[in-house]
Amino acid sequence: MHIHQRLQHEDAAVRRVAVLDLPYSDEEDEVAPWLVKALADPDALVRTEAAKALEGFEDDEVLAALVPLLKDADAGVREVVATTLAELKQPASAGHLLPYLEDADPQVKAAALAAVKPLRVAEAMAPALAALHDADAAVRRAAVGVLGYLKQPQALGELARLMAHDPDADVRRAAVGAIGFASETSDISVHPALARALRDEVWQVREEAATTFGKLRSALGVPDLVAAMDDAYWQVRVKAARSLGRLKARAAVPALGAALQHPMSNLRKEVVIALGEIGDPRGITLLEQALQDSDPDVRKLAKLALTAIQLNGGTVAA
Repeated sequence: MHIHQRLQHEDAAVRRVAVLDLPYSDEEDEVAPWLVKALADPDALVRTEAAKALEGFEDDEVLAALVPLLKDADAGVREVVATTLAELKQPASAGHLLPYLEDADPQVKAAALAAVKPLRVAEAMAPALAALHDADAAVRRAAVGVLGYLKQPQALGELARLMAHDPDADVRRAAVGAIGFASETSDISVHPALARALRDEVWQVREEAATTFGKLRSALGVPDLVAAMDDAYWQVRVKAARSLGRLKARAAVPALGAALQHPMSNLRKEVVIALGEIGDPRGITLLEQALQDSDPDVRKLAKLALTAIQLNGGTVAA
């Protein structure tokens, strides 16, 4: 039976298999039109497979049929359509998504925001800012993602507000990550909110804040990062050490040295890397001690750090 006949078969299972086979057929020019027709199939699984197969197609006919399925009655279809749309690459595709950024259904709105994010279109700015006040946390997270990609200074204040006050930890964490683009604007107004995020009750938020401080490359964050070297979670300390190294924070050497006694080798690795990046003479003795570490990777990294300091004019014992 020809594949086109199977796509119109009365048995939904036959149609589903035909959709799966279609991308591998010899009739490449007809693949997209038939998949678009399958998006209107009465069977949800057929629509699901058609939406999956349309990933990578961005012509107007495909998008005009695909985007409305963000409101499909079947949750599985909606999820697959959202995933497919998230792979869009052409900014021109945004025209199909923009009307859905203010949809009354939070699932639809969140999916549309996630799909428009990588397109980086200015028209998404206003609806994304408005969505930061949505009652649904998933919508707010998706809106944060859009604003992070757009990298517009006027979003900094709203992102700082979310970092400090949003009731959802994932939203706070997303806002902390998105605000890393402040380094491109030389805006230091976010420092108080970021310092507060480094003391958040949820360690994943603190971890993200420690990373973002390093991205901002502002010496203002050094005292906060030094304090974070005493965090109860070693994962936060790892990110703090990494950022202190990026900032070449000489004031952090004592705190970094103390962390060389931590039982977690991943932390000790980051510490020796940071000491090498900082290049402070006080770090030389600490790195020489790390040459005796029980972990071979720590010893190797300590040796590399000492070599780097020496090449940069530091004095290393023979």
